[in-house]
Amino acid sequence: MPTVSVGRDRLFAALGRVYTQDEFEALCFDFGIELDDVTTEKAIIRKEKHLEEDVEADGDDEVIYKIEVAANRYDLLCLEGIARSLRIFTGSEATPIFKIASIPRGSMLQMHVRSQTSQIRPYVVCAVLRGVTFDEVRYNSFIDLQDKLHQNICRKRTLVAIGAHDLDTLQGPFSYEALPPQEINFIPLKQEQNFRADALMEFYRSDMKLKKFLHIIENSPVYPVIYDSNRTVLSLPPIINGAHSAITLKTRNVFIECTATDLTKANIVLNTMVAMFSEYCENKFGVEPVEVVSYDGSTAIYPDLSCYKMEVALSDIIGPIGISLDETQVISLLNKMQLQAKLCSSNGEPCISVSVPPTRSDVLHARDLAEDVAIAYGYNNVPKSKPKSMTIGGRQPLNRFSDKIRADVCA
Repeated sequence: MPTVSVGRDRLFAALGRVYTQDEFEALCFDFGIELDDVTTEKAIIRKEKHLEEDVEADGDDEVIYKIEVAANRYDLLCLEGIARSLRIFTGSEATPIFKIASIPRGSMLQMHVRSQTSQIRPYVVCAVLRGVTFDEVRYNSFIDLQDKLHQNICRKRTLVAIGAHDLDTLQGPFSYEALPPQEINFIPLKQEQNFRADALMEFYRSDMKLKKFLHIIENSPVYPVIYDSNRTVLSLPPIINGAHSAITLKTRNVFIECTATDLTKANIVLNTMVAMFSEYCENKFGVEPVEVVSYDGSTAIYPDLSCYKMEVALSDIIGPIGISLDETQVISLLNKMQLQAKLCSSNGEPCISVSVPPTRSDVLHARDLAEDVAIAYGYNNVPKSKPKSMTIGGRQPLNRFSDKIRADVCA
């Protein structure tokens, strides 16, 4: 389960009130997450550097809460997501509505995809956050969310890699290409020397962080690369961004690109990044779209922040939980979990229409709605009961079959 480290005082400020530790632990439990540890920045640094208790460490004494969240709740991997979800859960804020800026097609930024990318990393999705206001905490949270997504849904950058750039240092339109490494030259992030891409691979072989990602592309005859219209390199995904477009505390307009081998996950990752940090945009929760033009002439506009619609019978939501609630109560509980719900009917049976926001990619089935209703209702409030029938000790047919397959394969 992922653990997110957030400053306690910053979190309480975002929540609009101060909690005792016991009160906050109770809130986390009610929401289905857990306060895993309470520490300080100094203690974290001391532990990372294996320092003795009496040795002075860098950092300050700010209290850090380490919060454990569900692996499929990508919206909870940063302070912004946790604070927003808890505000909605406690009723102090409504679920935000994300808005795509209305831009004429001809004025929209474009990303042109070349055919060679299909050999290695075929997909790219993009978006722009305009008028962002960063401070040090927001900036660090932005970088940390990228890292957590890379480790989680992105499967250590094999499925998706995120690049964030200072748009004001670049000139569109952009192009996503795949070229022989000998033809790619740029100054990578945090470096001052110009590298050819194949030499860069050797340079990073001793880098404790980046060497773990080299295997993704190093044996390919072509490397993915993103250019602006001046042939300035934005990134060599999934390894490193270019130094030219590095974001800083002064960055106001952020261009985000996600290259991928899995388009569905790329969309989830892009949606998560813009949904979390668009709250700091001048037009709050507003996102500027980018048109991706494929080599075959087809086009698509990203991000897609539309809501997913579900209609589920009331009985399919409360039945698995074993509780008795009416439609109004279920709708209220779903709203606490960012799931906008209203009453409908299907063949005369009570039915709930649910609008699932782009931040809740984990909600796919009626059972997911049942789980959220159970969380909002309170697991401790669900009456205990025994299953009507129970088989103890028996092996499932699927397990027997898989065991036979395993035995044949290993023989």
